[in-house]
Amino acid sequence: MQVTETRSEGLKREYKVVLPASDLASRVESQLNEIKAKASIKGFRPGKVPVAHLRRLYGRSIMAEVMQEAVNDANRKIVEDHALRLAGAPKIDLPKDQDELEKAFESKADLSYVVALEVLPKVEVGSFDDVQIERLVADIPESEIDAGLKTLADRNRPFTPKEGEAVAETGDKVTIDFVGKVGGEEFQGGSAQDIDIVLGSGSFIPGFEDQIVGLKVGEARTVNVTFPEAYSEATLAGKPAEFDVTLKAVAAPGALDINDDFAKGLGFESLDKLRQSMRASLEREASLVARRKWKRELLDALDKKYSFELPEELVEQEFGAIWRQAEAELKASGRTLADEGTTEEQERAAYRKIAERRVRLGLALAEIGDSAGVKVSDEEVAQALFERARQYPGMEKQFIDFYRNNAERLAEIRGPLFEEKVIDHVLSQSKVTDRHVGKDELLKEVEEAEKAAEEEAQKGLGTAPAAAG
Repeated sequence: MQVTETRSEGLKREYKVVLPASDLASRVESQLNEIKAKASIKGFRPGKVPVAHLRRLYGRSIMAEVMQEAVNDANRKIVEDHALRLAGAPKIDLPKDQDELEKAFESKADLSYVVALEVLPKVEVGSFDDVQIERLVADIPESEIDAGLKTLADRNRPFTPKEGEAVAETGDKVTIDFVGKVGGEEFQGGSAQDIDIVLGSGSFIPGFEDQIVGLKVGEARTVNVTFPEAYSEATLAGKPAEFDVTLKAVAAPGALDINDDFAKGLGFESLDKLRQSMRASLEREASLVARRKWKRELLDALDKKYSFELPEELVEQEFGAIWRQAEAELKASGRTLADEGTTEEQERAAYRKIAERRVRLGLALAEIGDSAGVKVSDEEVAQALFERARQYPGMEKQFIDFYRNNAERLAEIRGPLFEEKVIDHVLSQSKVTDRHVGKDELLKEVEEAEKAAEEEAQKGLGTAPAAAG
């Protein structure tokens, strides 16, 4: 095999490869001899089929396999000999002349072709002393713990059935049947039987529970409400509706003291341990919210910090995925780019910028993680896979087996875990300033930061969403 480098520009590499006809013929001959030893063909004794006959039967298909194997071997050798890190699969350019290709198939001429490669850029990781991050830390007051305990107590409060001509009051648990209608017509999911509601809990459409108050067991009432504008079912959002409600049972709330016995009933040693657990849970939730803000700031800093040539193939792949999603969302909304006040050219430019950012950050984070020795254990992948499988009750095993038997799918689990670990590593090496705020202030600042980032991303970029990385 003869390999000659014909191009080395930026991340692009090209090599002319010549596979000698004698080598290809030798490989074909070897496989034919293997077939001869095992072949059972009518008219010939086992192991006695002439090679010439086998060549007429299988020669071309074997040569095709041999060529493919030889090309793969050559590609591997090129990568190993030149210590290349590929950004994508090699692209093979075989001879356009059919006569030339046919001669190679017949082992009458060498097979000469060109292989084009794109390599990953070299990323100089450097230090992160110049990365400055403000991290919001929510202070959880005792009053919030008290409120959480009260909510928890309300959920676990005992109820005692009311006897006789019981009347529903706020705080009671009622059992009802109802039939919902919009415009006089029943709608899907609008009817149910034996549904329990704690009046005043706000678990139903605003105004629904208030109109049950005062109803006696066995009585029926038409409840008029309006679905919220932001209702999850778009066909019902903002529409007035009426529900024919029948009250079937009423239960009064019992007393429930928030003490050690209450905590033990929930599996805790004491009320103090329950309070500690609730505080840890609230702090964890707040930390996840705060993470959204500082993670974006950190990714923005890394995006500015690193500048290197991007592999065109990776950018095209990322752009293609983003563009397909954008088209699908636009189609689902029933709108056009003209409706959004933009053009396809503007949108493509916007999404390409997002694709370039994501590829740049992906390559930088990968290099940072490798240089820092960041690893994701099989146990961590298994735990994350299990958590995702829990979203499909009754199908957990099939879900887990599907991912475990599909390397690409499993990479979808491992990849985000690796990225989060790398981000934590960068944060640990950066200059971090903690600022303590109340929970409401935390939520407000994170919301404002995300809104500002979205608006900034859309300036001059059509309707493209903010690129978080």
